[in-house]
Amino acid sequence: MATEATPRINAHYLEQFTNQTVRVVGKVLALHGETATLDASGSINIHLNRESHLTVNHAAEIIGKVQPDLSIRVLQATDFGGNLDYAAANAVVDATHRYKEIFYEGGGGE
Repeated sequence: MATEATPRINAHYLEQFTNQTVRVVGKVLALHGETATLDASGSINIHLNRESHLTVNHAAEIIGKVQPDLSIRVLQATDFGGNLDYAAANAVVDATHRYKEIFYEGGGGE
């Protein structure tokens, strides 16, 4: 069974991936009940699920579906703790979009 590609994105790429499943790494800025705000080279509103256990000021990886309002509905959330190199995470995002043929079957992902 083939798995769905989950392109790595940040806030700059949200519009290109509406209604698609993506991966985002960023800093949790705020938690508001069932939503969170993530800084991933820009602010992203995140709709959490019951299994999401995030901490403010920690890094997190969100796998989720980009909604029409450019928020993300979480499928899986992972807390990466308080020590992450955000510049390196953004460099990975840039590389995956610059060299799609290396990271995605058939150069897809968009």
